[in-house]
Amino acid sequence: MNSLATDRAARLDTIAAPALDYHDSSLAARLDDLRQIVKPRISVMVLFTVAIGYGLGCAGDWRPAVFFHALLGIAAAATASSAINQYLERFSDALMPRTALRPLPAGRLAPGAVLLFGLVCGAAAIIELAVCVNTLTAVLTLVSLVAYVALYTPLKPLTSFGTVVGAVSGALPPVLGWTAAGGTLDASAAALFGILFLWQFPHFWAIAWLYRRQYAAAGLKMLPSVRSPHTVGVLATGYAIALIPLGLLPRQLGLAGDVYAGAALLLGLLYAAASLVFAIRGTDLSARRLLWASLLYLPGVFGALAFDHWRLLQ
Repeated sequence: MNSLATDRAARLDTIAAPALDYHDSSLAARLDDLRQIVKPRISVMVLFTVAIGYGLGCAGDWRPAVFFHALLGIAAAATASSAINQYLERFSDALMPRTALRPLPAGRLAPGAVLLFGLVCGAAAIIELAVCVNTLTAVLTLVSLVAYVALYTPLKPLTSFGTVVGAVSGALPPVLGWTAAGGTLDASAAALFGILFLWQFPHFWAIAWLYRRQYAAAGLKMLPSVRSPHTVGVLATGYAIALIPLGLLPRQLGLAGDVYAGAALLLGLLYAAASLVFAIRGTDLSARRLLWASLLYLPGVFGALAFDHWRLLQ
């Protein structure tokens, strides 16, 4: 075993061992462990963008049964991604204080059981979507799931390029909603994908900068190779600026009108400004403000898009 592996093993023993003393087997504790495996807050955001995509794609022809099955299947796929990801990252999670008390690194759940749970959820998701929604949505969901657990997760210890792969997977949910409603992979689907794809980079890098020491201790390459906060900030600013014209594309494609365009422009400028402040100051506070700006941008833009689309339909 080389020195790096020895160091990682030593840190794993130091961090994970105290967590193994946690033996609360109550129903409430088990449900909380399940919640941590499922990550419902992330699933809610995923389903929010799926719902927006469906609303845009259905053109007023809302089919409740199809919509329900789309949400159910994609929620199961998101659960599968989370469970399998936590299974694969259980050792690196044990090396980071922010994740060391998760059910797997803390030893509260059996790894094999979590892996089986993830695989069952994934299989159920694809079957549900193929049978009750349509084949295209099922195939795209499978691509997203495989990209996340078979490419993005294994790449994280090897290269920061893994973030790009993860962003591809993360940008698909609104497209899944669009295709579930009967839409095709056209310019509108590409616009929805592009907005969410570009949005993720400043968001990811803000988080990666805030937890850079923990990621480094776990051997995860979440930041570009040049780890100056100013360089990372410049890259984030570039993506945020590129997001401004792309965010206006739904207006050009007829998905929304001027209300959306105004909201997208304002939110895009705020996002770019927060990225630029991070590039200039390079502080944890500026990174945290960038993170909050990202969390304002996404629901704001997609909410405005949905509102203005339905306003035009009326």
